[in-house]
Amino acid sequence: MLKTIFRKPKKEDAKKIHKLVKNTNVLDVNSEYLYLLQSTHFNETCSVAEANNEIIGFISGYIYPLNPEVLFVWQVGVDDKFRGQNIAKDLLTNIIDRELLQEVKYIYTTISPSNIASQKFFEKFAKSLNTEIHKETMFEISDFNNAHEDEVLYKIGPFKQSIQ
Repeated sequence: MLKTIFRKPKKEDAKKIHKLVKNTNVLDVNSEYLYLLQSTHFNETCSVAEANNEIIGFISGYIYPLNPEVLFVWQVGVDDKFRGQNIAKDLLTNIIDRELLQEVKYIYTTISPSNIASQKFFEKFAKSLNTEIHKETMFEISDFNNAHEDEVLYKIGPFKQSIQ
């Protein structure tokens, strides 16, 4: 079993993060520049899982500008070979347990109706936080130029940090 390290991303991780997201074949792949920004400007609200000097998991997020109690989780990606090992949970826990995020009481994320794996992950995560999820459509098909499903907003919380 490989030792996995959970930490804030660094600038050097951006190319590996981009590759990981691309290799999921599920997530929307953003520009390498965005992953550089997430690894530098937003690294306090992002996390990587590293094993054998490879990035095997990544979560990106940011503090919602209108409410500092909300962490918006943008992308969650785990390498196929490492799924089912609670890496996503450990990544998200790594973020919300940071001292800088102690004001966070809610996690928001959007999930497409067909993304059952993400729905199950966030439902299980909310249960581990002993809190609820409220759902509402945030973006509709008509909000996108290209074919895209609705995006349902999951509002998880309130909760207290330091889960296990």
